[in-house]
Amino acid sequence: QVQLVESGGGLVQPGGSLRLSCAASGRIFAIHAMGWYRQAPGKQRELVALITSSGYPTYATFVKGRFTISRDNAKNTVFLQMNSLEPDDTAVYFCNAAVVIGLSPMTESDYWGQGSQVTVSS
Repeated sequence: QVQLVESGGGLVQPGGSLRLSCAASGRIFAIHAMGWYRQAPGKQRELVALITSSGYPTYATFVKGRFTISRDNAKNTVFLQMNSLEPDDTAVYFCNAAVVIGLSPMTESDYWGQGSQVTVSS
């Protein structure tokens, strides 16, 4: 069993910053890509950022250089540093990880965090 536990959400004023963390635990042989998604009320879940196991990041266009994704492979943790937050960034943020849970044969499965509310408002 694998669990992803998120922390770091909250209420922030426009222009402020937040840092989200997501730690994976359980029967983990390796973690491939990790990422952050978000879902605003009445909207579909959308990708925010992804990072490969070697640390190569990709970002959604709307990030516009404001967010930085990073990971600590030794701690099976992914981070999302969010700066210059805007009201449109208000959403529930979910972390995701592609986890290798078996080696013979190699078996990979997708896991999600519980979601962290981020509210940007004055």
